[in-house]
Amino acid sequence: MQRRRHVDSRLWPALALGLVALLSGCATVEEPGPRPLTAEEGRARVTRLLPESVKERGGWATDIYAAFATLGLAPTPENICAAVAVTEQESGFQVDPVVPGLAGITRKEIERRRESAGIPRFALDAALAMSSSNGKTYGERLDAARTERQLSEIYEDFIDGVPFGKRLLADRNPVRTGGPMQVSVAFAEAFARARPYPYPVTGTIRHEVFTRRGGVYFGIAHLLDYPAPYDRHLYRFADFNAGQYASRNAAFQSAVTSVSGVPLALDGDLLRYDHGDPASEPGSTELAVRVLARRLDLTDADIRHDLELGKGPAFARSRVYARVFALADRLTGAPVPRAVVPQIPLRSPKITRNLTSDWFATRVERRHRTCLGRMRG
Repeated sequence: MQRRRHVDSRLWPALALGLVALLSGCATVEEPGPRPLTAEEGRARVTRLLPESVKERGGWATDIYAAFATLGLAPTPENICAAVAVTEQESGFQVDPVVPGLAGITRKEIERRRESAGIPRFALDAALAMSSSNGKTYGERLDAARTERQLSEIYEDFIDGVPFGKRLLADRNPVRTGGPMQVSVAFAEAFARARPYPYPVTGTIRHEVFTRRGGVYFGIAHLLDYPAPYDRHLYRFADFNAGQYASRNAAFQSAVTSVSGVPLALDGDLLRYDHGDPASEPGSTELAVRVLARRLDLTDADIRHDLELGKGPAFARSRVYARVFALADRLTGAPVPRAVVPQIPLRSPKITRNLTSDWFATRVERRHRTCLGRMRG
C-alpha cells in the first residue's frame, strides 16, 4: 500500500501566499508604451507641424526628423514645435537668411576693430582694395554681402589672404551665429567634438552651420539636448538665446536676492567671465552669496566651487543651490520659482531695437502655441 505524504498544515499559509503571488504575476500584463514612430511617420508629423508658408517642406521635415532621431530626442509634437518655433522666429525657414543693411553693419564693425588694433586707415583701405580668391576685391565682396554665410566666407578668405588679417580679427571669424536657427558656431564646434557629427563634413563645422541639415541639427541640440527640469518650453527658448541653464540660474539669482537683500541682475551669469573663462575676481552674484556664507554653512571656497558648476546640470545638485533655495522657501512660506526668464538686453550689430531675452522667449512661445494648434487642427 502506497503511503500518502502528509503536508504539514503550518505550511499552508506560505503555500497560499506563494500561489497568490504566482497567479498575480501571471495575471499582470504591462501596458505597452506608445509605439515608436517610423521614419516615414516622423517626417509626416514634422511636415504637418510646419507653417503653410514653408517651401521645400519635404527637405525641412527630413532634416528636422533626422536631427531628433540622431540625437535620441523624443519627436513629440511639443518638441518638434519647439524647433519649428525657433526656426520660424530666427530665419522664417530660410537656410541663409538675408540681413538688412549687412554691408553697412560690417563696415562699422571693421572700422571699430581697426581702431582697437591700432591699424592705420590707409592700410585697411589698401587691404580691402586687394583682389580676393574669386577675383573681386574684398571691398566689393563686403559691399555685396547680404547673408552671414557670405560674410563668413569673406572673413575667412580675408584672414588667410591679408598680411594683418589675423591681427585685425584675432584669429577669430566675427560671424558668431548662422544658419536657419542662428545657432552659435562655437557651440556647434564644441558639440561636434563631444559627439560625432552624423553627416560628411564639407570644409568645416562652421560651414555646416550654414546648411539646412547642419543648422537644424546643431540648433535642435542646443535647444533640447540637455537635461533641464523646466515645466514650460518658454525657459528653453530663453536659454536658447541667453545660454543653456540661464533660466535656472536667473531663478537662483532671484532666490539669492530675496534671502540676502542684495539686488542682482537676473542675467543667469553666476560668475564673472574673462574671455570665456571664470575671472579670479568675484562678480556680483558670488559676492551676494558670500553674504549668506554663515547661514549656508559654506566657505567662500565652497561657494566658488559650486558656482563654477553653473553652466551644467550638476549645479542643481550642489550644496549652495539646495541651501539657498531652502532658505528662500522658508522665507516665503512656499516654494519659490526654480526657473525665471533672464532679463538680458539683446546686443548685436544686427539689432537696431531695444529687445530683451524675455521678448525673444515670449515671441517664440507664441509661435510654439500656434504650431501645436496645427496638430490639433
